[in-house]
Amino acid sequence: MTSKTYIPWRTTYDPAHWKAKRRILRFALRTVGFPLLARMGKVEGVEHVPREGRVILMFNHIAFIDPIAVLHACPRDAVPMMKAEALDFPLIGYLPRWWGVVPIWRGEVDLLAIRQALAVLEAEEPLLIAPEGTRSTSLLRGKLGMAYLAARTQAPVVPVAVEGTEGFPTWPLSPRWWGEKVQIRFGRPFRFTVTRRNPNRRLLQQMTDEAMYVLAAMLPPHRRGYYADLSRATRHTIRWLDESGVDGLHPLHAMLK
Repeated sequence: MTSKTYIPWRTTYDPAHWKAKRRILRFALRTVGFPLLARMGKVEGVEHVPREGRVILMFNHIAFIDPIAVLHACPRDAVPMMKAEALDFPLIGYLPRWWGVVPIWRGEVDLLAIRQALAVLEAEEPLLIAPEGTRSTSLLRGKLGMAYLAARTQAPVVPVAVEGTEGFPTWPLSPRWWGEKVQIRFGRPFRFTVTRRNPNRRLLQQMTDEAMYVLAAMLPPHRRGYYADLSRATRHTIRWLDESGVDGLHPLHAMLK
């Protein structure tokens, strides 16, 4: 088990400290990682990621490589929230340490991880989070952390649909290499209308479910899982943002254009 002595920062986050390391890792991903270990397909909607300021990127988590694929496709350096066990993986466990992730000790209320995530957003940086909290081939019901962080910081949320990552990373000689490619799709950003700093659990669950239905609508039917019935989707707590980042009300189908 990863020791909790690994803490990249406590409550003060300095993006400049990680900038050079992330530039090197991005170069490695672009020139070595994906050309040799995964086949990148379509990347769509990068224009929906705000060019500056805080933002939460919420993605569906199918396979181990998902957050790496999103980081590779994202036009900005995002800070992933990642299970602490991944830091103990041989060799590859050093990559999240060098990147400066927010480690999460699952199975407990990790207040330190929450404080670190808030520090990233307060520093006007993107935060990458899988609301399900674990990997699954179809959506599980989302946990409340993403909605809490968004309400607390009023950060906009960009849904990110991930597809085609099963079986990666692998080698070019593997049969999997010639199958489906990795596809990343960034959806239209939205903001929660809830302005309370500490919404109750019932409201947080409503916010979470409404956000997850947005993500489900971007995925093929077999990936939607708990959120398969899109007719149950509501948007009482969601306000869409237009192309300029100004609040506006858009119908759900507008996301899919």
